Amino acid sequence: MSQENNKDLQGTGCSPADCASCTSNCSSNISQGDTPNTITLTMEDDTEVACAILTVFPVAEKEYIALLPLDNQGQNEDGEVFLYAFSKTEQGDPILANIEDDDEYRAATEAFDQILEKARKDEAAGVPLEEG
Repeated sequence: MSQENNKDLQGTGCSPADCASCTSNCSSNISQGDTPNTITLTMEDDTEVACAILTVFPVAEKEYIALLPLDNQGQNEDGEVFLYAFSKTEQGDPILANIEDDDEYRAATEAFDQILEKARKDEAAGVPLEEG
């Protein structure tokens, strides 16, 4: 897997985390071209998949990224989410890596599930989205 045509994960005025699910009309969740923060992945079969960046989150001493694959209309109908290990180069460019270890993947999915549960509870309670 490699990544191409990734949008800047920094410099948008707020954290890229949660921009894809943000419902505000602030300009900080819109990148160049008036699209939410996205990254295009090139899969093993050379197909390209545009993904909205949901969040970057820590587990133990590593960071992970949750991506929402989008169809040609910019939608995700099935709720599938991709999880990858996340790091940055010395220049600040993002690096995504497959999670090969079952225990590591389980820990990342459990942490992401907790993030989703908290977001659902906050939404139900009317808590405003955090601004980064």
